[in-house]
Amino acid sequence: MTDSQQHFLLIINGKSAGNPALRDAVNEQRKAGMHITVRSTWEGGDAADLAEQSVAMGITHVIACGGDGTVSEVMNGLMRLPHDQRPAMGIVPLGSANDFATSVGLPLEPEPALATLRTLNAYPIDVVRVTAGERDESSTSYYLNMTTGGFGAEVTSTTPKTLKRLLGGGAYSLMGALKAWRHRSYRGTLSWDEKQEEASLLLLALGNGRQSGGGQVLGPRAKLDDGCLDVLLVKDFTSVTELTKLIKELQSFPYDGKFVRYFTTTRLTLTTQSDDEPWPLTLDGEARFYNHFCAEVVPLALRVLLPDECPLLSSSHRQ
Repeated sequence: MTDSQQHFLLIINGKSAGNPALRDAVNEQRKAGMHITVRSTWEGGDAADLAEQSVAMGITHVIACGGDGTVSEVMNGLMRLPHDQRPAMGIVPLGSANDFATSVGLPLEPEPALATLRTLNAYPIDVVRVTAGERDESSTSYYLNMTTGGFGAEVTSTTPKTLKRLLGGGAYSLMGALKAWRHRSYRGTLSWDEKQEEASLLLLALGNGRQSGGGQVLGPRAKLDDGCLDVLLVKDFTSVTELTKLIKELQSFPYDGKFVRYFTTTRLTLTTQSDDEPWPLTLDGEARFYNHFCAEVVPLALRVLLPDECPLLSSSHRQ
């Protein structure tokens, strides 16, 4: 597809609309022949609505300009469209963590990020559908990178935005260190494949991608196009000795360790007991609370502009 056939819609998080580097990058690429339409968000939900409207605008590429939350919201808007009508999605990272962009090897500065989009191929990748039900009001949403539950979600959802801006990804590590001294476990029934298990967990991570929380690698073997969720379960500990064992297991991500389990599946559900508090869950960094949810892979649902050497692509899908 030539430059004259491409039409890029940049959906910018309203908080970044005045970013001088991004404005300069847009002007430079327009001069270079890139057909760009810019829209800024005002309130929650705008990014998804704009992405959904892109087909009617004749858009070929929808670019999420913002952090992981903006990327996720744009992706959710595209998922409202029929599969064969979805424009390719690209990313110009402007957030504090930028976990997805970092892990796939995209430039992290506006000018090279926008310029690179003209040369990248669009690869089909999986997304994950999360459906809440039973005691919760039924709802469905999607995520692109990772969902964390329990302690990990608690850290992400309670890290102040000011601290995120000041420290970037380091803010999550700081909050994690502070909370580790007063951690709590979360109980629930996990079901996947033909298995069902009662669990008391410190952390649950469901990875389509590999990292979350500002660089914490929780799905080291994940691929974006393999049709699988990479599941990390971290069981609770009761002593310093057990904590030492837990940390050691986290260095190898065993299939069936005493405290750490790492495996793949296509679908996982979690249900709490009626007297338990809802689980704090983050979908691509956005905080939610669930008593019951089901996470299920939607294979090759979306085309995303990625480097050919992206480490999260299966070798069989590279161009």
